[in-house]
Amino acid sequence: MYKVVIIEDEEMIRKGLVYSIPWTDIGCTVVGQGRNGLEGIEQIRLHQPDIVIADINMPLLSGTDMLRQTHADYGYSAIILSGYSSFEYAQDAMACGAIRYLLKPLKREDLFDAIEEAKEQCDIRRTWFAHRQSQEQWRSFHIELQPPSGVVTDRVVQSMLDYAQANYQEKVTLQSVSEALNYSIAFLNKSFKKQMGTTFIEYLNRLRIQKAMDMLKEGNTPLQDISWKCGIGDYKYFNIVFKKYIGCSPKEYAAKVNCWLE
Repeated sequence: MYKVVIIEDEEMIRKGLVYSIPWTDIGCTVVGQGRNGLEGIEQIRLHQPDIVIADINMPLLSGTDMLRQTHADYGYSAIILSGYSSFEYAQDAMACGAIRYLLKPLKREDLFDAIEEAKEQCDIRRTWFAHRQSQEQWRSFHIELQPPSGVVTDRVVQSMLDYAQANYQEKVTLQSVSEALNYSIAFLNKSFKKQMGTTFIEYLNRLRIQKAMDMLKEGNTPLQDISWKCGIGDYKYFNIVFKKYIGCSPKEYAAKVNCWLE
């Protein structure tokens, strides 16, 4: 259902709009009504409607001034009613965000056409918002790289983490870590698993994929180059590893996080 607010100072017209239109049949419901622009602002803030139908000339505050104070914040579709055929009035209404400027006495078919256009515009906003929300969720997603306790207390494990951060773009093995830190592979394996709850190689893969995600969010590096820059190398294998951790391919992820940034 699309939420509708009706603001009209002439009671007969306002009541006619509220009660003579088969709102449910056209997928709408009237959630609020008011007699002037100030009451309109209150109703818009209270109900956050999808569609606002308002007279242009009202006491205390005009319909266009009401739009100026609320349209940007609440993003509804506005239909302005007026007894004036002046081009300047219509131009001003459109500049304030109105999608239609309808002359009184209202023609039923013109009002229904305007409502359908308002609903279509609302659908576009809802789709945009859903995509935007989805994008924000994808962009905020990250791979967990912290130990279960949240704090690294083992000095050797911290050295292993530092080594991974400094060398993830290169070929890294437990043998290379062992040689760099001068500890046995068995000792490093045991210490890392105890502190981090996973193996060093598993952690390294997670780190590399997180780095790849960061590059994909920035959108400045070609996909083929990202696989090398994050240390995995072969693009086909990079796709496999990325999908294992993220649930989609790098290309799909890039589209999810960047499609609304263009």
